[in-house]
Amino acid sequence: MAATVDAQKAEELKNKAKKQSPWAIARRKLFRNKLAMISIAFLVLVTILAYLAPFIAPFDPNRVDIMNRNQPPGGGYLLGTDNSGRDILSLLLYGARTSLTIGFVCMISVVIIGTFIGSIAGYYGGWVDAVLMRFTDFVMNFPFLVFVIVLASIFRDAGIWALIIVISALSWTGAARVVRSKTMSEKENEYVMAAISIGGSPLKVIRKHLLPNVMTTIIVQATLLLAVMIVVETGLSFLGFGVPSGTPSWGNMMQEARQPHVIRSFWWIWVPPALAITFTILAINFIGEGIKDAFNPKSAR
Repeated sequence: MAATVDAQKAEELKNKAKKQSPWAIARRKLFRNKLAMISIAFLVLVTILAYLAPFIAPFDPNRVDIMNRNQPPGGGYLLGTDNSGRDILSLLLYGARTSLTIGFVCMISVVIIGTFIGSIAGYYGGWVDAVLMRFTDFVMNFPFLVFVIVLASIFRDAGIWALIIVISALSWTGAARVVRSKTMSEKENEYVMAAISIGGSPLKVIRKHLLPNVMTTIIVQATLLLAVMIVVETGLSFLGFGVPSGTPSWGNMMQEARQPHVIRSFWWIWVPPALAITFTILAINFIGEGIKDAFNPKSAR
């Protein structure tokens, strides 16, 4: 009797799982991934602290206190001060807002451009695909660092938006190729061919049939791109060609580490931004891996 009841319950659970949508299954698998959930909580916390910086930062990030230059953590400065007497904690919070803003805006821009070009190329194929992919190859082979250095020198007063535009304009090629490949495989399915045969317009077929099924790939790409964009901003700012020096960012904070005596004697100046960058990038990568595993039908439910 007990075995019969257990068998019935197992069959009911199996039927219930079959009725669930792929999104519901993926959501349940993601919630069970403890590392991904901890990473999401960490990223949300960092984002909240970053955008609340004007309200919670103890000092103005550009406030200079010459009498308290290179002070170690403690006293009135929780994380110490830098070579100009600026509070490290305030710089860290405001720098997080700048770096995350660049990361999020660039990621969204790259995904939009890449999805548009990739879906058009994958759907139409033929000469449209050839033209768009040759243009993609041209942008991909463009000297990114040289272009950024030139524009950073020309638009020095444009703030972070010039940097965002340059990064977005030159970083969408990988996303476009991934979306194109996925669109070309999905286009061969019967439901897409049926939508085309009944007279569905290309825009409608792409929007209602192709993009929803490519969305999982786009989400994974977007997550990983966020980490890449933050690293790009940090690297460019470290080299002096990214965020203007007067604007706090994690990359600008790491500029101090170019001086050997700072690395040896004033660890509190560069260690906090280095740890913030490291943990944020790790959290984003863990989230991306968790999302990819959640949407993988071969992984355990």
